[in-house]
Amino acid sequence: MAENIFELLDESQVKFAGILWCDNANVIRGKAVHINRLDSYLKHGVGISAAQQAVPVMFDAPAPASGLGPVGEIRLVPARETLVVLPYAPGHAHFIGDMVANGHPWDCCPRHFLKRMIAEAEQENLAIMAAFENEFYLLQTNTDQVVPADRTLFASTLSMELQRQVIDAISDALVGQGIVVEQYYPESGPGQQEISMLYTDALGAADQQIRFRETVRSVARHHQLRASFVPKLFADQAGSGCHLHISLWRDAKNVVYDPGNTGRLSIVANNFMAGILHHLPALMALSTPSTNSYRRIRPHCWSGAFRCWGFDNREAAIRVPTFPELPSPTHFELKTVDASANPYLALGATIAAGLDGVRRNLELAKPVDVDPGNMAESELRARGIDLLPQSLGAALEHLRNNEILLNALGPNLAKAFIAVRQMEWETMKEWDLEKEVELLVDRY
Repeated sequence: MAENIFELLDESQVKFAGILWCDNANVIRGKAVHINRLDSYLKHGVGISAAQQAVPVMFDAPAPASGLGPVGEIRLVPARETLVVLPYAPGHAHFIGDMVANGHPWDCCPRHFLKRMIAEAEQENLAIMAAFENEFYLLQTNTDQVVPADRTLFASTLSMELQRQVIDAISDALVGQGIVVEQYYPESGPGQQEISMLYTDALGAADQQIRFRETVRSVARHHQLRASFVPKLFADQAGSGCHLHISLWRDAKNVVYDPGNTGRLSIVANNFMAGILHHLPALMALSTPSTNSYRRIRPHCWSGAFRCWGFDNREAAIRVPTFPELPSPTHFELKTVDASANPYLALGATIAAGLDGVRRNLELAKPVDVDPGNMAESELRARGIDLLPQSLGAALEHLRNNEILLNALGPNLAKAFIAVRQMEWETMKEWDLEKEVELLVDRY
């Protein structure tokens, strides 16, 4: 394997190979090793402080309540199968790193957490396939203000023409890294775009999400633009979600649909989705984990503000897309996810919630076929539909009281994650949107 790596790097004239990680604040970070020294770092990786998993989005200093500080060395070991040569950065390549402590996977490593949840699913004879569906804004760079790159509408062909060169370059760069691009269209906000990737195995989907963000931001800069995945950049414009699409497989067969009941969900999909909805108020602390996230999660904003599900219902927290021919449905979409979420934590926690539903045989309520925001309070109560948390503080409180998700994370990862996001909440909860965006626009 090492020989193949160096063959590829030599052919591509790579000078530096970066080893990336994503912290609990969802800032993508990395250390780069020169090609001449890479051989000595492949096995044991590079060193980082344990405190790296305790830093909030505001600054590089650990949250005091995280349990992590200046003492403790973690090895960031490159996952060799994740190596890609970067089409947009000649002479550079990236690995995704695994965090290792004392020769073993570190219990605060988000990527290891997702691996553990995948293994838990395998115990139920389930394979999880997934894809993150990103919305992002292209912004001008010739101003100190946050200004959209264009003023177009949803699916505008004018936007397609105006942004054709940068979108083509992003697509080419993704394909060059082995990512299958499915669809592209301008989204509802001015300068807002959506590029969707084909689903893959759960770990690969989270790795792809890291590469996607890195690629979009880097290629945009080459075209004198800024790209931002911040959930809510503009008060009067559409927010940016990162919807999580999931399908369930057994013995290489999709088991989301019920072949004996055309157009309906299987028992296992029913249970899995019921688990997600049951735990969703706490899960949101991991899937929509920034103060800014909750400016987007509002009724009538197609963001899934209510705890319910429905076929083709974009106001429900879980949408089940249907198709004109069988098999249908084949997957479901969790809408309460955005790109301020560490993808390993968001997907891992979603799997944990779904598996709890499978193990306890939880039953879904009836699907909702109207906008729940238009339902009377009495009807919402009668159907067991409630408004999801409207602040990060509320979601964190739900997480603190959710034994299933806390046990899945493990005590040390849960402590560090909650400390980081609580510190962000306490610091930023009184900020106005302008101050929030000023900090976050280039973080996410």
